[in-house]
Formats: sequence, structure tokens, C-alpha cells
Amino acid sequence: MIDVRLTSSRRRQFSARLRATDDASYIRRLMAILALDEGESVSEVAEKLGVVRQTIYNWARAFESGGDATALEDRYAGGRPSVWTEQLRTLLLAALRQRPNELGFPGPNWTVPLLQAHLERCSGRRLSDDTIRRQLERLDYVWKRSRYVLPPDPEREKKTRHPSAIEEPAPAERAPG
Repeated sequence: MIDVRLTSSRRRQFSARLRATDDASYIRRLMAILALDEGESVSEVAEKLGVVRQTIYNWARAFESGGDATALEDRYAGGRPSVWTEQLRTLLLAALRQRPNELGFPGPNWTVPLLQAHLERCSGRRLSDDTIRRQLERLDYVWKRSRYVLPPDPEREKKTRHPSAIEEPAPAERAPG
């Protein structure tokens, strides 16, 4: 059994936070504590908010341990910690100032796989191509895919008619009138 009792100042604090935030998860947690304070059961609150009862117990326990509305804020930053470091950013910027063939790579222009190989060679860390693309986008670099172009045909002249060899069409004859 959870017994949540809020003072009038705490209720005002919760109400102010409800109006000030646009984080839906935080709003649900605040509403759960307010509903428990109003005497609703854990089952009723869970059903109203569309969560399981255990979630309500977890939120109430977090509130009791923290003592105020900030205890219900998200602490989770989302996702795995980034492997991207300032050193990698510096290496990427330095590479982009040079051509890949100057650093021993084939090709005159950087591609994501070439950047990936260069950063791995310099830092010892293999980065995904998505990570490199995200960083390029953050640095406002844009690129387009190169198109493979065939070399010109050396025998093209032999295959086409010379302009002087093209016959002029005969002038139209007038019909006797």
C-alpha cells in the first residue's frame, strides 16, 4: 500500500510543473502522484494512465526517496554512451582538409568508408558509417554520391559521320501551278 500525502505547497509545485513541462512521461508521473494524493488506488491510477501497477509503485517510491517533483524527472539520457570524442572530431576535421590520396588512400575524394578506415588507423577505434555520417551532418558537410562515368570512346570519330559528309537535302520542288 502506498500512502502519498502532499502538502498544499507541494501540490502547487506539482501543478506548476505540469503547466511548465512538455515532457509527456514526466507529466504522467506527476499526475500519478497527484492522483495518489487525492486518494485514488494504485490500480485506478495505473488504469487511468495506461501503465501497470508496478510502474505506479516505482514512481511513488522515487518520489518518496527524492521528496519533491524533481525526483520524478527523467534521469535516463537514452541510448548507449557515444563513442565520439573530441579527439575523433579533430581527426575528422584534419582529414577533411586534405585529400585522401595525400594520406595514402586511393581516390581523390573522401567517402564514408575511406573516412572510416582513416579514423580507425589513427585512433584504433572502428566507427560505424552511421556515426561518421551523423558527425559530418553536425559539421554541416554535405556530399553527393559520385556517379561512375565511362571514359570517352577513342574510336568515336570512326563511328560517326563527318559533318561535311552529311548530304544536304535537295530543295523542294514547286508544283506547277
